[in-house]
Amino acid sequence: MKKIAPRELKEWLAEKKHFVLIDVRETWERELFNIGGLHIPLGDVMHRRNEIPVDIATVIYCEKGIRSSIIIQRLEGIGFNNLYNLSGGMSEWKKTEAATL
Repeated sequence: MKKIAPRELKEWLAEKKHFVLIDVRETWERELFNIGGLHIPLGDVMHRRNEIPVDIATVIYCEKGIRSSIIIQRLEGIGFNNLYNLSGGMSEWKKTEAATL
């Protein structure tokens, strides 16, 4: 499984790199804090997999990187090979934000 660190993802965002960002957390989690992207809660991902591109780098994130890791494994099992797991999820993202203040 490919991983991307929060700092590297921030670079992708700053460079306006062409990729897709998907949040697999629950709605209430997303409402508290998110970094954008398409919202597909974990339980809906397999039913909505046609919304996930197969030809563009796609970063999937959750709160700690566990749920995103699980769904990436499932998607890779059906042929996806363009997926990146945000290492540490939003928890790690917030820590890197705090470190830059």
